[in-house]
Amino acid sequence: MASASNLCVLYFVMMIIFFVQIHVEAAEVGASTAAGLQTNGMNRNLLQTIDCSAACGQRCKEASRNKVCLRACGTCCAKCNCVPPGTSGNKDLCPCYANLKTHGDKPKCP
Repeated sequence: MASASNLCVLYFVMMIIFFVQIHVEAAEVGASTAAGLQTNGMNRNLLQTIDCSAACGQRCKEASRNKVCLRACGTCCAKCNCVPPGTSGNKDLCPCYANLKTHGDKPKCP
């Protein structure tokens, strides 16, 4: 009888370890896809990251408040890994960038 209870305890501990491992791996995958990155299991990015400073420099070059534009654009670019072309508009080419909102429910990205 003691060996059966030991087996049950061992089984229970192994199941807990299994579920914790699955939870940790799922959290890592969720964090990388939330950041716009996907990996192929060998720690290599499948999606190429863009140069946010250069893309935002182009996006904000005609802005009247250049530093504010660059700061907002840089935040949006880091989250979305995308900056629409041109100095304004074209947000339909980058839906993540277009859908980010401020706390006041106004568009965040220039």
